[in-house]
Amino acid sequence: MGPVIDPVTPHEQLPDKVDVVVIGAGIIGTCTALFLAERGVSVALCEKGEVACEQSSRNWGWVRTTGRDSREMPLIQEAQRLWDEMNAKTGADTGLRRPGIAYLADSDAKAEGFERWLAMAKAHQVDSRLVTGAELEALMPGATRTYKAGLLTPSDGRAEPQKAAPAIASAAQRLGAKLFTRCAVRGLESEAGRVSAVITERGRIACSSVVLAGGAWSRLFCARHSLTLPQLTVRASVFRTTPVEGGPDSNLWTPKVALRKRLDGGYSIANGHANLAEIVPDHFAFFFQFLPALRAERGSLKLKLSSRFIEELRRPKRWALDAPSPFEANRCLDPDPVDSINQEAWDDLRQLFPVFQQAQIAQAWAGMIDVTPDAVPVISEVEQQPGFFVATGFSGHGFGIGPGAGKLMAELVTGAPPCVDPTPFRFNRYSDGSKPRLEIY
Repeated sequence: MGPVIDPVTPHEQLPDKVDVVVIGAGIIGTCTALFLAERGVSVALCEKGEVACEQSSRNWGWVRTTGRDSREMPLIQEAQRLWDEMNAKTGADTGLRRPGIAYLADSDAKAEGFERWLAMAKAHQVDSRLVTGAELEALMPGATRTYKAGLLTPSDGRAEPQKAAPAIASAAQRLGAKLFTRCAVRGLESEAGRVSAVITERGRIACSSVVLAGGAWSRLFCARHSLTLPQLTVRASVFRTTPVEGGPDSNLWTPKVALRKRLDGGYSIANGHANLAEIVPDHFAFFFQFLPALRAERGSLKLKLSSRFIEELRRPKRWALDAPSPFEANRCLDPDPVDSINQEAWDDLRQLFPVFQQAQIAQAWAGMIDVTPDAVPVISEVEQQPGFFVATGFSGHGFGIGPGAGKLMAELVTGAPPCVDPTPFRFNRYSDGSKPRLEIY
C-alpha cells in the first residue's frame, strides 16, 4: 500500500459542459487545473482513483535543477519559481524546503560527467557547482566514507509528495475547478474533427479541450484513439524511516542510495542505481526507439519477465465508451516494492551514516514511472486530434517540474504565449523523422 495522502473532498454533480477536462489528478494534472482556473477557464479534473494515488505521492519528493536534461532546464527554472509561490497559492504547507541537493561521485568518470553537465548548465545561470573536501564533508555529517566530488545545487530542495498535489487540487477547487475522483474517463468524442466531449463512467461532459495527464496510463488511453505514444513504465521502490536525529539535511544521491529528510523527521530512501523494468508487449513494439535508453541504463535496470506480460497482452486495446474500461478495472497502480533493491539501499545507508543504525523502516512502497525514449516529457497538443493535449512521460522528473509543466500546458490550451519554448516537448517528435537524443552525463 502506498503512503497516506492528504484527503481532498471531491465534487459530486458532474457538469454538463466545461471549457477543459483534465484527465488525471496527479501533480501534473492538478497543476494544469490550477493554472487554467487562475485564467478563468472552467475545468473538470477527473481521476479514476484518488488524488495523487499513484506516482505523484510515491516519488522521492525532490525539487531539483541538478542533473536535468538541457531541454528541461528552462522549464525547471520556471517550476522552481512557481514552487516558491505554491504555499501562498494553496494556503497550505507543501513541505517545500531548500537545503540543496548533491549528487556524489565515487569515480573520476562520474566526476567528469558532473563537469560536463555544469558546462551545459552554465548558460542557464544556475547556482550549481562542484564541491570537494571540507565543503563536501559538511553535507554529509557523520559519513564513514569520502567521495571524489559532489555536484551541488544549493537552491534545490524538496517537498512532500503526499501533501503537494492534494493542496494544489484544493486550491484549484477554490478557484472554481470541479474535481471528480473515482470517475474514469473512458474516451473522447469528436465533432467536425475536433474534441467535443469526454465520456466518463458517470456520464458525458461536453468540452472544447482535453488534457491527458494520465502518467503510466497515457499510452493505453492514446492507443484507444489510434494515437501512438511510445511510453513504457519502470517500477521504482522507496521506503521511509522512523525519525532520525543528526542525519543529513541536504538531499543526497550516491550510486547506491538516495535520501531526503521528511517533515516528520524521518527520511525517504531509495536505491540510487536500481529500478525494475517488467517486460511487457510494448517493449517489443517500441524496442528500437528505447534501445539507446536500455543500453545507457543497462547497469541500473533489472529486467524481469512476470505475470504483467500476460496481463497487458490480455488487456483490451479498444473498448466501447458505454461499457467499463480498463481504467475502472484498476483504480490505482499499487505494485509491491522490490525488497532486494530496498535492502541494498538500507544496508548501504546504515554503513554510510551510522546514525541510521537505530532507525527502523516505517513503510515501503513502489510506484510506476512513465518513461519516454529520450527521457523528456510530452507536453503538447496532438496535431492528429485537435483539442487533445498530452502531458506525460516525465521519466521520474515530474514532481519537481510539475508546476512548470502545468503552467505551460495551461498556456498551450488557452493559446497564451508559452513561458518556455514547447518545441522539445512536442508529441510528434517520435514520428516526424526526428532522431531521439538521450543526454548522458
